Amino acid sequence: MNIHTLLVEAIERGASDLHLSSNVPPTLRIDGALENLEYPPLTPMDCTKMIYSVLSDEQKARFEENWELDFSVEIRDAGRFRVNVHKQRGVVEAAFRIVNDQIRSLRQLGLPPVVEEMARRDSGLVLITGPTGSGKTTTLAAMIDQINEERRCMIITIEDPIEYIHRTKKSIVKQREVLADTHTFSHALRHVLRQDPNVICVGEMRDLETISTALTAAETGHLVLTTLHTPDAVQTVDRIIDVFPPHQQQQTRIQVANTLQAIVAQQLLPIPGDRGRVVATEILIATVAVRKIIRTAKTEQLVSQIQTGYEQGMITMDKSLKNLYQQGLISYDTAISKCRYPEAFDSI
Repeated sequence: MNIHTLLVEAIERGASDLHLSSNVPPTLRIDGALENLEYPPLTPMDCTKMIYSVLSDEQKARFEENWELDFSVEIRDAGRFRVNVHKQRGVVEAAFRIVNDQIRSLRQLGLPPVVEEMARRDSGLVLITGPTGSGKTTTLAAMIDQINEERRCMIITIEDPIEYIHRTKKSIVKQREVLADTHTFSHALRHVLRQDPNVICVGEMRDLETISTALTAAETGHLVLTTLHTPDAVQTVDRIIDVFPPHQQQQTRIQVANTLQAIVAQQLLPIPGDRGRVVATEILIATVAVRKIIRTAKTEQLVSQIQTGYEQGMITMDKSLKNLYQQGLISYDTAISKCRYPEAFDSI
């Protein structure tokens, strides 16, 4: 048993993740569920040896100093992986996320056509949100690839770490990795406007400075694509505002109202019969009415705007779940468990 063998098996079995943890066998996440491989439980020495086999000397030193490490790696004859190395009760452990070589289109991912239109905007802020493992990075990559195929522009991404590799098509794509090419997201964003970008992709808005600088970039005529770990459109707007101190929140509301183009909240759900997973989406488009609601701090009214905005391409998560259930792509129990208002599901 070695790390190469395990990663190849993970790919062959269609897993999204490989987990190396002490005292349990190597574990795969397949269609959202954990499944142990038929190997003996890993000892602490097994974990350390396999994980350190893919680290450079510099990465080993950084991990031993910080006890946390995020990076991406390409392993010959296996593929590309996003890796998190961490300690658990003093033992070195890791999670490997499998990154597909091929970037699938937005339609292949099952996202509505309105998301393609968002990638065609010249400026503003487009947010992809959802829990960890909901495919946010994959959606961002598909949007960047669409821009790369359709437009001649400068695309600059700031990622931690780089997952999908973009080749030059019509656009020039510069991919900058945190801790390899820049110190932090916010540090890179402070300088990105001098690099003549048309499109800026921020892997994740993690802190006040990153959010503030991303809003400024969107204000100054750039298309900014980014993600947040929020479950729906309303909480996404509130999260952005609440990050700022109270005396700055009204100005931030104005910035968000003026720059927001769309919020796409998504989650991946299992298809019955072990047939993979399907994406459910909530989409908010920044119409005149939506911008006014954000500006006047009445975000609780956004849900009704989404419900009545179907012709503009908007859809609530509950309606998306109902559609998937009616198509036989998710079970009734799955749909109900993910609903915001399960008591109203049958009448949607």
